Amino acid sequence: MKFADPKNDLAFKKIFGDESRSEVLISFLNSILNFKGSKLIKKATIANPYQVPQIKDLKESIVDVKAINEDNEEFIVEMQVERDKNFAKRSLYYSSKSYINQIDRAEQYPLLKKVYFIGILDFAIFDTKDYISRHLILDEKTLKQEMKDFEFNFIELDKFKLKLSQCDTVAKKWIYFIQNADSFDLIPKEYEEIREFRIAFDIAKKYNWSKEELEWYDRISLKIGSNRSVQQTYYEDGIKQGIKQGIEKGREEGIKQGIEKGIEQEKLNIAKNLLDVLDDETISKKTDLSIDTIQKLRLGD
Repeated sequence: MKFADPKNDLAFKKIFGDESRSEVLISFLNSILNFKGSKLIKKATIANPYQVPQIKDLKESIVDVKAINEDNEEFIVEMQVERDKNFAKRSLYYSSKSYINQIDRAEQYPLLKKVYFIGILDFAIFDTKDYISRHLILDEKTLKQEMKDFEFNFIELDKFKLKLSQCDTVAKKWIYFIQNADSFDLIPKEYEEIREFRIAFDIAKKYNWSKEELEWYDRISLKIGSNRSVQQTYYEDGIKQGIKQGIEKGREEGIKQGIEKGIEQEKLNIAKNLLDVLDDETISKKTDLSIDTIQKLRLGD
């Protein structure tokens, strides 16, 4: 494996959070957010640039990349590998916090700038088939976007099934890169003509990394693998327990139904023996069978 897995927290930030190679992040943002014309980002400052990690100081994993464009709009990009049912809420929290921190006094409200959130997930959180979705604040009736300061974008890698040959846009190529870069030994020809991709692949070459970076990368990979193994064990145990409970419940229901069926059959047998000596109403009272059932017995049904 020549290239690092961009889904690894360290690799992701090293590729997209390198201040000296911000054109990689700019290309990613412009393509994913579908910026064109005057909206195109030409320059961006990375607010939390990548720094070589120290293993002994590791307390929590690297999570996201933050950047600011020429108009002071803010961009938050987060890679999430481990399943998190609260990720949508986290995106709201991070974006709101970033928005609030732009000013320190109420009278500065006019200075507030738009916040874009991009979440890249190695799992699905929405019940849709689309691998990329955009969420805005809209008027419930008119569907107009009057409040424009927040935009949430989610890329669900589980739903991205395209082959590289089918990736006909820069956005699709970036998603494919994040999903599959670690499976290549050489830069695919589909990426060679675009400078930003050549840079991204160059950063992802692990033999250029320091010992500390490689150690942290491996440590994060092992942690992810371990957590997924635990989650899979819980999942399988849950299925086994569910099957066991289902069998036990089925057995109990079967016994119950068998008893009920036996009692019902015994009532019918008693009723048949009484047909020649008692009237229908009396038989009904003694057996708890309906008059209709007894009349059918008399007819031989």
